[in-house]
Amino acid sequence: MPTRRTANARPASPDDWLALDHQLCFALYSASLAMTKAYKPLLEPLGLTYPQYLAMLVLWEGDGLTVSQLGDRLTLDSGTLTPLLKRLEALGLVRRLRDATDERRVLLQLTPDGRKLKSRAVKVPQAMACATACDLTELARLSAQLRQLRDRLADSSTRTGP
Repeated sequence: MPTRRTANARPASPDDWLALDHQLCFALYSASLAMTKAYKPLLEPLGLTYPQYLAMLVLWEGDGLTVSQLGDRLTLDSGTLTPLLKRLEALGLVRRLRDATDERRVLLQLTPDGRKLKSRAVKVPQAMACATACDLTELARLSAQLRQLRDRLADSSTRTGP
């Protein structure tokens, strides 16, 4: 494992590498738990779970996506995505339609209620910005850093294999 040394700094010991407070994975995990917990009361009035909210965000950006495009955008497999979409369909927010040109593809279409929900959801990211004490610029910077980290990890796993 690489150790980065600065002037008068001792090399990291195995115990340093194993300290919980030095684990990026734990910082991300605990931040994710806190984030999901903070979203819960904001999403309850919308009748959405956090994963459903993420799917709706993508569909509000571009209605008419295929299920596979949504899965790619959210990095979810079809086994996770299908039940989520069935619940959104049962809520009357989306319709799943077979593509007339290729029946293997399933298109997602927002219903009028799904489109209307967007105006109520606009308050959610603003409330989260207040909860995090971050402005939009800082949130965008943090999000970009995390996407970059995710991409590096994905690249690393393809280079090193399982």
